[in-house]
Amino acid sequence: MFSAKATKPTFRSYLPPVQTDVKTTVTPSIKKLEPTLLPGEIVVNEALFVKKCISTESSQNDLWGKLICTNFKVSFIPQDAPPKKQKSHMSHLLLGEHDIPLTCLDQVVTVNDTKGKKKVLGSNQKLKFDPTELILYCKDWRIIRFCFHEAAPETSKKVCLAIAHYSHPADLQLLFGFEYQGQRYHQSKEEQVNGSNKRGGLQTPTFNRSSDWDREIKRTGAYGWRVCSINEHNGFCSSLPEHFVVPVHLTDQDLKQFAPFFIDGRLPIWCWNHPNGSALVRMSNITEQTSPRKVDQKIFNAIKKSHPQSGELALIEVDKNVPNIQDIQAAFVKLKQLCILDPFEETEEKWLTCLENTRWLEYVRMFLKQAAEVVYYLDGKNASVVLHEEEDRDVNCVVSSLVQIMLDPYYRTLIGFQSLVQKEWVMAGHRFLERCNHLKKNDKEESPLFTLFLDCVWQMMNQYPVAFEFSEAYLIVLNDSMWVPLFSTFLFSSPKHRAQALMEFVKNKAIPQGEDPSVFFPPVWEWSQQFSNKDQALFTNLLFVGRGPASVQKGEVKSYRRMKKTYSSSVRATTMSQQNGQRGKEDTLYRRSSLSSELKAEFSTVKDESPSERYFRDWFSRPVNLQGLLIPLLLPTHVVLWKLFFLRWVPESCIPKGGPAAYYNRLSQLANEIETLQNKVRQYKGPLTENSPPPIPSGPPSDQRSLYLKASSPESPPTDPELLTSSFPYSPEGNLCWRSVQGTPISKFLSGAKTWLSTETLTNDTY
Repeated sequence: MFSAKATKPTFRSYLPPVQTDVKTTVTPSIKKLEPTLLPGEIVVNEALFVKKCISTESSQNDLWGKLICTNFKVSFIPQDAPPKKQKSHMSHLLLGEHDIPLTCLDQVVTVNDTKGKKKVLGSNQKLKFDPTELILYCKDWRIIRFCFHEAAPETSKKVCLAIAHYSHPADLQLLFGFEYQGQRYHQSKEEQVNGSNKRGGLQTPTFNRSSDWDREIKRTGAYGWRVCSINEHNGFCSSLPEHFVVPVHLTDQDLKQFAPFFIDGRLPIWCWNHPNGSALVRMSNITEQTSPRKVDQKIFNAIKKSHPQSGELALIEVDKNVPNIQDIQAAFVKLKQLCILDPFEETEEKWLTCLENTRWLEYVRMFLKQAAEVVYYLDGKNASVVLHEEEDRDVNCVVSSLVQIMLDPYYRTLIGFQSLVQKEWVMAGHRFLERCNHLKKNDKEESPLFTLFLDCVWQMMNQYPVAFEFSEAYLIVLNDSMWVPLFSTFLFSSPKHRAQALMEFVKNKAIPQGEDPSVFFPPVWEWSQQFSNKDQALFTNLLFVGRGPASVQKGEVKSYRRMKKTYSSSVRATTMSQQNGQRGKEDTLYRRSSLSSELKAEFSTVKDESPSERYFRDWFSRPVNLQGLLIPLLLPTHVVLWKLFFLRWVPESCIPKGGPAAYYNRLSQLANEIETLQNKVRQYKGPLTENSPPPIPSGPPSDQRSLYLKASSPESPPTDPELLTSSFPYSPEGNLCWRSVQGTPISKFLSGAKTWLSTETLTNDTY
């Protein structure tokens, strides 16, 4: 009576739900993992079921998802995005939280931990083993690790090879910025009006026009100097701009006659003028040809005549007084190893000694000292100074910039600082392409000169926290912008190289001839393309007290008082005491009698006080004028590690609710309350009558307010202080430093420049 028909439905009803379950839970979720692409960006390879390691201690917070390589970046898309939290760090408009630009990659390392194999990948290389891990060492010091244990071996290998290949472009035009800006130009050209942009406020001069130099001459009162245009179309020198400033006593014919005597025809160029008439000039070597002394004398005499009061001239051989680019690179590599590669438990007891042995802080001191000595000649001796370097394109950029920051408060404003970088680095022919090693062709040419300069600026900011309009977060963002190849500032080696590359770009992308380069390939100073108004608020120093940048109108220099918020002293105070604009006792600020002996040891070795020692002693004995000269303290105890920059990605050094973010948060809250009260006071105009107009709200819209941590609207709360850390506005989450997985010392696997990390002891070096 019982047939098999009774069990058949039971068997059929058992399996289908499982199969349906698999399809609905796995397949649809994978299909949704699509990247956000910029104009001109394409996906070149990808791998599914990849794990991104978030912590070296456990895998509890690791993320699963898709790893993607495009022609611009490495992107990871989590399959199950974590719940959204209130933002406590900066967000890049063109890069996601898990994105890394290909130009930011320093090394691409593949590992097979089961076979004990590893390989540092380059362009067009083969990979003979299936990788189980991928470690990305970044130029901004992040270390990102992915695991492929659940991914298909072939796709894992292909995505690793794609990342290595596209991070080593064979030609400058293959950098994604050229494709992106070409697409962006044609998409947005209808919004452009006569080559101008819609961003308000003061624009950063680019010094690619003679009018920019004219305004700078008038601003500094350099009436013994003129704009020269003999280098139009870079006919005489490839490393100088088309327009530059020379003494009025040198004719164009003189300059054309002198140019062949200098390396690459690079004539001496004017940088800045002191109010007393002394000038700062940069100069390269004279080639071994006939009568070089006559050329020297004629140029030096013209510089002396440009001074209205004094005929003194000081020639300073900068490249003999400071470390060379190879020494700076070596110190940077040692510092990187100490901060993010060596296990902290192995170096904790001797960490400060190891820091000193890197020599990075010593080199920072040397550049600051050299700049201070130049300041003495310009300000103390009323003498013009010629900075001499072999090619005048590396260390001269650092020293000339620091001198101007010390002497001119305009360069301590945001616009002024950007114009300084544009003038003394970009248009002066610093080799950003080689020094940043964007094409990864010659490691010997790589050197972090610009990073060292920013560190020197931060040292001054740390000692004079109310004298700078911009913040240390701005300096870090500016440094990181070197690794985002979407803007023209840090891509080229010289003005001629820039002009030739953009000419080819215009031709390839069908851009009309004569279009302003700042429109079709803008500089990095267009910050609104990278950050929201709220994030740009982090660029501003809330404690800044000073004047806004001077401008030239109708031939006259006008300086406008900065519309600063007049906070009380209690609001201005930070956790560190301040006196005369400097850090207080906690930073060992010696003054008057005790400072004299320190300056003697720093600037001279003789017992009797020299004129320079007397000059510095007199300056430090007076109250600091934040609108005038600033000289940094130069003893080793005063030059310290820039912690936010060098340790921001180190999870072990991150202090929850600590560091500068703690008092920045409190300062923002108090400043927000004062601003609200001031707005109410300005709006109040006595009792309203029937004919009185309603009060007009004042102040910028909520999305353009200058305080980052304030509430975006009356209904929303300000940033929760619980989310802030000493790494603010950065987050070290997902970065792997110091400790290795399963207790394996990272230093065991370090070999020269090849650094890598694995989960197990690896015995074979398979290449």
